[in-house]
Amino acid sequence: MKSLSITGLILLAVSTLLFYLTTDFTVEKIGLPHIMGVMAGVGIGLIIGGMVGYVSKGSAIKADQKKKEFKQLQKDKEDLEKQAAEIAKREAELQAQKNNPQI
Repeated sequence: MKSLSITGLILLAVSTLLFYLTTDFTVEKIGLPHIMGVMAGVGIGLIIGGMVGYVSKGSAIKADQKKKEFKQLQKDKEDLEKQAAEIAKREAELQAQKNNPQI
């Protein structure tokens, strides 16, 4: 995003310089080519902004999906650890019953 802002400022400076060189900042010299240039610049900016926004949104969605998958994996791991602890506890109880039968 920072590089886009810097690029935008550079292009704005170049367009201001070109405008100054072609019209000397007088309103009488502004013609149809200048208006067409402004509209083209706005159009190109909107196209580039749309593409960057689309890519950024896609990246954010992928990152969010990875976070959800990671949380799900952590939850599954905790469940498996609980099950393993429960199985180990049952096995210990069975071993204790085999070693110390109460008849």
